[in-house]
Amino acid sequence: MLARCGWVNGDAEYIRYHDEEWGVPEYDSRALFEKLCLDGQQAGLSWYIILCKIPAYRAAFAGFDPEQIARFGEQDVVRLLQNPGIVRNRLKIQSVIRNARAYLAMEQQGIDFSRWLWDFVGGEPVLNRWQSLDQVPATTPASEAMARALKKQGFSFVGGTICYAFMQAVGMVNDHLLTCPCHPDNVSC
Repeated sequence: MLARCGWVNGDAEYIRYHDEEWGVPEYDSRALFEKLCLDGQQAGLSWYIILCKIPAYRAAFAGFDPEQIARFGEQDVVRLLQNPGIVRNRLKIQSVIRNARAYLAMEQQGIDFSRWLWDFVGGEPVLNRWQSLDQVPATTPASEAMARALKKQGFSFVGGTICYAFMQAVGMVNDHLLTCPCHPDNVSC
C-alpha cells in the first residue's frame, strides 16, 4: 500500500507541497535562489514553519528579487526584525541580503546559477530508492561540496544539511520513499 513520505503532516498546504513541489526538478535560477534562502531560514526549525511563512517572506524580501534585496541596509534589517510574519533572527535576515549580493556577483561573472548548482549532481536528478526515512541521509558528499562552494562564493546559512534539504526540495535529489505515490516508480502524484 502506498503512503506519502512520513515527514508530511495532515495540513493541506504541506500535502500540496509534498505532492506537487518537493522533489520536482527546478531549473529557474531565481526560483533556486528563493528556495536556497528559504532553506537557510529553516536552520534549527521545521520546514513546515517556513512553508507557512512563504507569503510573508516574499512580501518582506521583495519577491526574492536579488537586485532589490542587495540594496537592503541596516534600516531594512531593523524593519524586518519587527515583522511577525518571518523568523525574526538577525543573522538569518542578513543572510538573505548577503546571498542576494553573492548571487548578483556570480551573475556579473557570467555564472549561470542554475547550471552551476545542477553541476553538483551532474546536471541530472539523482533518483534514490529508500525504503524508510531512517535510510535518508542528512548530508551527502555532493551537498557538502555544494555548501563549501556556496560559502566560497559568499553565501551564508548554506551548510551541508541545508544544502541537502535544498537539493531534495528542488529535485536535484529525489528522496520520495519507494512506498510513496510520488516516487517516480509509482507516479501517482
